[in-house]
Amino acid sequence: MKLHILGICGTFMGGVAALAREAGHQVEGSDQNVYPPMSTQLEQLGIALREGYAADRISDDCDQIVVGNALSRGNPAVEHVLNTGLDYVSGPQWLADNVLRGRRVFGVAGTHGKTTTSSLLAFLLDAAGREPGFLIGGAPANFGVSARLGGGEDFVVEADEYDSAFFDKRSKFVHYRPDIAILNNLEFDHADIFADLDAIKTQFHHLVRTVPGNGRLIVNGEDTNLADVLDRGAWTPVTRFAIDPAVDADWRAELIAEDGSAFRVLRGGEIVGEARWSLLGRHSVMNALAALAACDAVGIDVASLLPKLGEFQSVARRLQRLGEHDDIHVIDDFAHHPTAIQTTIDGLRRQIASAGEGGRLIAVLEPRSNSMRLGAHAAALAPSLADADLVRFLLPANLPWDAEPVIAALRDGRLHRDSQALIDDLLALARPGDRVLFMSNGGFDGVPRRFLAALSSR
Repeated sequence: MKLHILGICGTFMGGVAALAREAGHQVEGSDQNVYPPMSTQLEQLGIALREGYAADRISDDCDQIVVGNALSRGNPAVEHVLNTGLDYVSGPQWLADNVLRGRRVFGVAGTHGKTTTSSLLAFLLDAAGREPGFLIGGAPANFGVSARLGGGEDFVVEADEYDSAFFDKRSKFVHYRPDIAILNNLEFDHADIFADLDAIKTQFHHLVRTVPGNGRLIVNGEDTNLADVLDRGAWTPVTRFAIDPAVDADWRAELIAEDGSAFRVLRGGEIVGEARWSLLGRHSVMNALAALAACDAVGIDVASLLPKLGEFQSVARRLQRLGEHDDIHVIDDFAHHPTAIQTTIDGLRRQIASAGEGGRLIAVLEPRSNSMRLGAHAAALAPSLADADLVRFLLPANLPWDAEPVIAALRDGRLHRDSQALIDDLLALARPGDRVLFMSNGGFDGVPRRFLAALSSR
């Protein structure tokens, strides 16, 4: 079959393309902006990429069009597909019909940590000899690809609550019917498609309804929103994980190092073992607990996996150290929700403290996500950034809310609308020992690497 994938350079759709190509299909695709890292991965797979959504980007001999959720009515490619009667399907539906059927599916859901937890779970299953397939919304360093079919029964999918396509407004994860579902956390996000938190809880409960009775729900026991979801009904055994000793949980971690780089794992109050790894933050330890509990649910000896955590390499743009010059450290992170921003800053703070190092933490934020642009998180932004010594914003054009009150509430904050002006400001203020932490879920106009290059050349 010959497929054309609309929106192919998105992390999810790029993964679908890679799986389709590996399965023997002819694959081509188009996107408004053809950009790395997905464009590089796809070109290496021999997948033809075309820029733009004009009708002629779709070859006449395509059998099916796989439509990404970034496209809507009025898009020239979408209108061409509808007007000519071409067969079309959403990415999640294609994945369910062509890859997941007949596999044991691990779905990793949550507002935060999906990509890291999915990568970690796939890594641990692989370390246990399971040869899992996976589709991950990022670039897991241990595998070098975002998706593969795998040689075993298991398949790990990052289970996103965002909608499936312009013609299917259900959350992607409803299509996956996981046997093992990880519910990592739940907060309000995606203000462009969800009216409120309760609307997201409803979608999460739709996911819970699809998990079979002989499967397993792996649930963050500290999250009251997830507790509300389960109170609506659960027909599957529930395994809970937590760090807070006051929470009733089956799996628990005790921090050995305050920055989360070392921790003890307990099951049912009994010590399973200790782990040391390169990841930071309490949230990272919670991700590890979820992945370990999922492995245990399918009969894997977790004690044997704990030493493997030291070999796990995090996903790109998760506290990724880009480099340093003159003892100024440049760090890139995907954080774009206030909770993720706060936990990222906290983890970095704890690492600095445990190392006994000085220097300031400079947080640089691009409020780019749809929820950020709409102002859904405006009130929580300043508190989430409070532990940074200095804060700089790169504001997108036509931001519909006033960012000045956020700046006024910070210790030392400043707004920039031009990326070069931001870089010049950072060059003037950064000094030896500082950590410059860039946070965005987008390209940030290349600012993190441009700043590092400017540091190195001055």
